[in-house]
Amino acid sequence: WLRRTTHYLFIVVVAVNSTLLTINAGDYIFYTDWAWTSFVVFSISQSTMLVVGAIYYMLFTGVPGTATYYATIMTIYTWVAKGAWFALGYPYDFIVVPVWIPSAMLLDLTYWATRRNKHAAIIIGGTLVGMSLPVFNMINLLLVKDPLEMAFKYPRPTLPPYMTPIEPQVGKFYNSPVALGAGAGAVLSVPIAALGAKLNTWTYRWMAA
Repeated sequence: WLRRTTHYLFIVVVAVNSTLLTINAGDYIFYTDWAWTSFVVFSISQSTMLVVGAIYYMLFTGVPGTATYYATIMTIYTWVAKGAWFALGYPYDFIVVPVWIPSAMLLDLTYWATRRNKHAAIIIGGTLVGMSLPVFNMINLLLVKDPLEMAFKYPRPTLPPYMTPIEPQVGKFYNSPVALGAGAGAVLSVPIAALGAKLNTWTYRWMAA
């Protein structure tokens, strides 16, 4: 029981650190500001970041559901950060929290449905995460009243001047950010999932040494 408890505590620590990485890299602030011009970049970064940690810990424990647990911790922690901005006097929609949980659930379901097949989790689960995350996050963005108004009315104190939000040029760079994000995410999430699985192997070798 001590070893399993240590595993789950380890997941909490790393999931919190993944969320800090998201916040400190400016991604989830970047998400609201640049939603319509850099959504593809956001989708790729978030799907790959989620899949590498989620598959690592899912295979580490061998328990379907661990990926969802990992994504839930990230979500809760980011909502705490959203609440901190709100407490400072910023509006509720100032930060839009990314949606990680449904994509992580698909990864868990793949692992469970294939009877804990690691390779199926990497190929099928990685593809599903990459394809689904842009869809869920665009639905999330559409629920925000006016992301551009929020971006211009309340400039981010953490952003340098050259990252000031710009008006979107619809159709100038790509016609469908969701489709492009899903396609690129599906391709890139598979090798990143394989990396997460390999890191798991290295961890076991280190523990056995």
